[in-house]
Amino acid sequence: MDYLTVAYTDEGAELRQGGIQLPIMVLNPEEEAFDSLLRYNLEPEVYSLRQLKQLARYVPERETPLPIHVKFDTGMHRLGFEPAHFEELAALLQANPHLRVQSMFSHLAASEAPEHDAFTLSQINTFESYCQWLCDSIGYKPLRHILNTSGISRFADYQMDMVRVGIGLYGIDANPEMQARLKTVLTLKASISQIKTLMPGETVGYGRRGIISAPTRIATISIGYADGLLRLAGNQRFSVSVCGRRAPIVGGVCMDMSMVDVTDIPQAQEGDEVVIFGQEPKVEELATALQTIPYEVLTGISPRVRRVYVQE
Repeated sequence: MDYLTVAYTDEGAELRQGGIQLPIMVLNPEEEAFDSLLRYNLEPEVYSLRQLKQLARYVPERETPLPIHVKFDTGMHRLGFEPAHFEELAALLQANPHLRVQSMFSHLAASEAPEHDAFTLSQINTFESYCQWLCDSIGYKPLRHILNTSGISRFADYQMDMVRVGIGLYGIDANPEMQARLKTVLTLKASISQIKTLMPGETVGYGRRGIISAPTRIATISIGYADGLLRLAGNQRFSVSVCGRRAPIVGGVCMDMSMVDVTDIPQAQEGDEVVIFGQEPKVEELATALQTIPYEVLTGISPRVRRVYVQE
């Protein structure tokens, strides 16, 4: 069964408004958004007794039950039911048949790390026992899923009924063997707005951090930290691609612009395309420069950056 998953209700509503008809699970459905949840036919994650009680009070009894997704905490310790909640959880589900458990799931804390494989397996075993308890309590068998991107490749025996592909959708995996089999699907681009030739002693950007020591061609490109290219990338810590060659960022990254050195790229012209990451350089390189992970880089791309979707 194909599903989409979003973090918040308004994201699911936006997908529905865009014509998406697939089932959509909402991971953090807030009480204030229950109206939108029902209006747009979205399916909430349920992770606490308080939240389940709120939902049971809000959702009217209906001929077609509302699908819900019960989350168990098996060791991630972020959200989810624990054994101390089970007795009341079962009673609430039995008393509210207009809420039907569509799936049961949990989240692995370290599926990408071999040194934590024993812990990962303990999470999976715990999850299986929790699922069996819930099935026995409610009298039917919802779908089960626990594997994320790294889990899919490293713990293939536990794919159960569904898996949740996250960063793998973008062609990224912590496992080098799996990474070699994935294709980069997202490229972040900008363009050259202006090119100037600077002389020794001149400086570039705020704080005069970019100090010129030899005649240098500086290209100003149309991307800054308000777009997702954070300030840590500045001062030559990261290089973009111009005309297929690398151009280091000079000085600090500005809010809407950045400056790069194209002295060794004489063919570079105003209006040329600039690749921030994609096939080359890869997002992992930018993540290293920003002292973070690719996930944070990808989710940090500003909504004002125009998206172009290509279907092959």
